[in-house]
Amino acid sequence: MQRLQTRAQFQAVLAGATVARTTHFALHRCALDAQSGEVLLFATQGLWVGAMVPKRWARRAVTRNAIKRQIYRMSADAAASLPQAAHVVRLRAAFDRKEFQSATSDRLKAAVRAELQLLLERAAAARAS
Repeated sequence: MQRLQTRAQFQAVLAGATVARTTHFALHRCALDAQSGEVLLFATQGLWVGAMVPKRWARRAVTRNAIKRQIYRMSADAAASLPQAAHVVRLRAAFDRKEFQSATSDRLKAAVRAELQLLLERAAAARAS
C-alpha cells in the first residue's frame, strides 16, 4: 500500500467518485492513470491511500493523528478487498466531544475502527456491483 503525498494527488482523488459514506467518513476513489499536466500522479500500480482529517472536524492534533493512524491501519487490513486505485478517506463530521472526552480513548478508537470497517465494506460491495 502506497500513501498519497502531494496536493495534486489528493486533489485528483477528491475530484473522482465518492464510492462510500458513513456518518463520519467518506471514501473517494480515482484511477491510477490520473495526470497533472504531463506528469503521471501515481507512478506505480497498486493500492494508494490518503487520509484527510480536517481541523474543522477534529480540533485537537492528538485526535487527528489517532484517526489517521486508524484509517491507514484499517486500509492496510482491507487492501485485498479494495481495487488497485487511489483512495482518500475523508472525515466529514466531528465525533461528539461530550461522548468521547479523551482524544485517544479506547472508546473513540473502537468507534472509529467500527465505522471505518463499515465504510470499507460498503466500498467493497460497490466494487462488486
